[in-house]
Amino acid sequence: MKKLLFQFDTDTHPSTFDTVVGYDGGADHVVPHGGLAPDNIVSLVEGTIFTRAPKDKKNTAIFIGGSNMVAGEELFLAVQKCFFSGFRVSVMLDSNGSNTTSAAAVAKIATSCSLEGKKVVVIAGTGPVGQRAAAMMALEGADVSITSRHIFGAEKVCFAMKDRFGVELTPIEAKDSDARGDAVKDANIVLATGAAGIELLKPEHWQNNQNLEVIADANATPPLGIGGTDVLDKGIDRQGVKVWGAIGFGTLKLALHRACIAKLFEDNKQVFDAELIFNLAKKMA
Repeated sequence: MKKLLFQFDTDTHPSTFDTVVGYDGGADHVVPHGGLAPDNIVSLVEGTIFTRAPKDKKNTAIFIGGSNMVAGEELFLAVQKCFFSGFRVSVMLDSNGSNTTSAAAVAKIATSCSLEGKKVVVIAGTGPVGQRAAAMMALEGADVSITSRHIFGAEKVCFAMKDRFGVELTPIEAKDSDARGDAVKDANIVLATGAAGIELLKPEHWQNNQNLEVIADANATPPLGIGGTDVLDKGIDRQGVKVWGAIGFGTLKLALHRACIAKLFEDNKQVFDAELIFNLAKKMA
C-alpha cells in the first residue's frame, strides 16, 4: 500500500523544500495543499481518515508547514480536532522548519557542553526557530534570555513560550550590535536566529569573552549572523569557543526532518511537535 503524505501549508504556495524532504523521508506520494486554515481543512482531513481500514491508516499522514508558526499551530490543533476514536492519522508540525531546525541546533550545542545551569542568550530570538530553541534549552535546565530590537517583541515571545512550554525566559532589548554584544557578556552559550544576511554580532563582541563556551548561528546567508564564524563550522574551536554554523548543524536538521517523516508511517497515532522532535534530535546527535 502506498505511503501518502498530505502537505498542509498555510502559505498560498506550498513549500517545495518540504515536498522534497517528504519524498526523501519515505513517502511514496506527497500531495501539497496551499492556503489552508482551520476553516477550510475539515473535508481534507476527513478524506485522510475515512478511506483506509484501521490496519492501513498508518500509510496516510499529514505534514503541516508554511512560513507562519502561529498559523501552523492553529492548523495543527484544528486537524487533531477532526480526529475521533480510531479515525485518525499521524500528523507533524514544522512551520518554516522551526521545530526541526531549533531541535537540531540545540541538540548539537548540547554535544559541545551541558545545558544545565548555563546562561544562554538567543540573539534576535523572536522568530519561530529562536522561540522554540529558547524553550528547548530552558527545558534542559538553562537560564535563557531572548533579545529583540524592541522590548515588547521579546516580552511577547517570553509570555508565549511560558504559555506553550511552561518555561521562564528573560526578555532583553538590544537595538544594535553593540547592545547585543553587551547582552552576551555574561553568557555561556549564544545562539543567533535572526533574519538572513544580517550580522548580529561582530567578532569583537565574542572572541575575547571568557564566559563563552559555545556559539551557534542559524544564518547561512552572507553576511553571517555572527561575524568571525563559518557556515560549515561543526563544533570547531575558535578563540576557545566551540562554534556551530548553520550548515554545520543543518546536516542533522535534514536527517531529523526525514526521520520524523519516516516515523509518521509507523502507526496512525504519531503527533510530532517540538517535544518529540527534540527528543529524537538528541538521540540522533
